[in-house]
Order: sequence, then C-alpha cells, then structure tokens
Amino acid sequence: MPNITSLTRFKVPLGGQEIELAEVVHDAGGMRFLRVRIREKSRFTIFDVDPVTARRWAEAMRQWSDAQPAETGPAA
Repeated sequence: MPNITSLTRFKVPLGGQEIELAEVVHDAGGMRFLRVRIREKSRFTIFDVDPVTARRWAEAMRQWSDAQPAETGPAA
C-alpha cells in the first residue's frame, strides 16, 4: 500500500475542475511519484508522474504562463 501525502488542491475558475497534487511513495522500493488527480463532475483522471516528467511538465507550464499578459485570466 503506497503512502499518499496531499500537496495542494485547487479549483479551475473557468472549467470548475478540481485538481489535487499528491506525493505517492510506494512501499516496495520507495519509488516516488507526483499524483495529478483531476475531477470533472463525476469523472476522474489520475496520472502518476515520475520526477523527470514532472519537471518537464512544470517547466512547460511556467514558460507558457510567463508568456501571458499579466491581466489575462478570470481574476482580471
């Protein structure tokens, strides 16, 4: 049974999806993953992502968000 620690949870303003990020540590071998859990009404999508993939994903998201105008988004 893996040990799961919630890291953050938030709601997407425009789509209403609930996103949770959690660390998953497997008992056998202690492998660590980032669990991305997206809830859309009654549907769930779950990814267990290794550290290298998580870093690439985070960097791509950071580059995209940094390129957006400051006033873009629902809070503007």
